Parts: sequence; C-alpha cells; structure tokens
Amino acid sequence: MKIAIYPGSFDPITKGHLDVLKTGSEIFDKVIIAVSQNSEKKSFLTAEERVNLIKLSIGGLENVEVDSFEGLTVEYAKLKGAKVILRGLRAVSDFEYEMQLSQTNSALSEHIKTVFLITKPKYNFISSSTVKDIASFGGDISKFVPESVNDYLKKQFAK
Repeated sequence: MKIAIYPGSFDPITKGHLDVLKTGSEIFDKVIIAVSQNSEKKSFLTAEERVNLIKLSIGGLENVEVDSFEGLTVEYAKLKGAKVILRGLRAVSDFEYEMQLSQTNSALSEHIKTVFLITKPKYNFISSSTVKDIASFGGDISKFVPESVNDYLKKQFAK
C-alpha cells in the first residue's frame, strides 16, 4: 500500500488544499492529511478545530485519513508507514521554500520522498493567511474555503 502524508498547518483548510488532497488521493492508496501542531507558532484555530473542519470538508475521499502530530514530519511519516510526503505548490514563489524543506527531509530520511502537486490556477492565489484576513474584516470567503469552514469562521469572527 502506497501511503502519503500531506502535512501542514491548515489554519484553515482552503479549496487549494483540498485540490491537492483530491489529486493525491487519486495517486496514492492512502493519504493522511496531518495537521502539524507547533507550540511555538500561534495558530488561529486549535489543532482539534482544524482536524474537525478538515473531516467535515473531505466528503467522498474514502482513502483519506485526518490526524494531527507534533515534531518532525519525517518521523511522523515513519510512524505511519508512509514513504511519501505530499506538498502543494501554488506558485513559483513557493518552490524555493518547498525545495529546501524537501532536501532537509531527504537528509533526515533518505527513504521518504517528497512529491509536489500543483493546484489548479483558480486556487493558486488562495492562502490560509489571506482567508483569515478577509474573514476578520467580514469579507466573503465562500469562494476560497469549503462551506463548513466558511460557516465556522463567520461564527468565530462574529464573536
């Protein structure tokens, strides 16, 4: 079974993330979308909220599992029996950072490979940060995130 880990903060998950996830689920037998928890990084949503929102957003993707983890992605991948780390690219500007991350992971574990998937052009400008900024000012984010995330963020920013 070919297992891939799709790690990220997903704070919140966007339609761009889901595009990469859907493509990954067509390529691999199993994809684990893994919400990273970094105690030193300030997240808007808790890891539990992010996991729950992802679960609400992935209907129909039977070979996708949602989990969260702390620590090194390669160690988590080993724990889950994954040989692939899946990463999404929106634009050329993402590539340099992602390449460096991939090479670091390769140096940590030569048996785990990174696969890059490119989002559809209609999603390549969407980022979680932009979504949070728009939502914080009461803007319409429904074009950028799944319906469950849109509804949840509206309630969060209405408080």
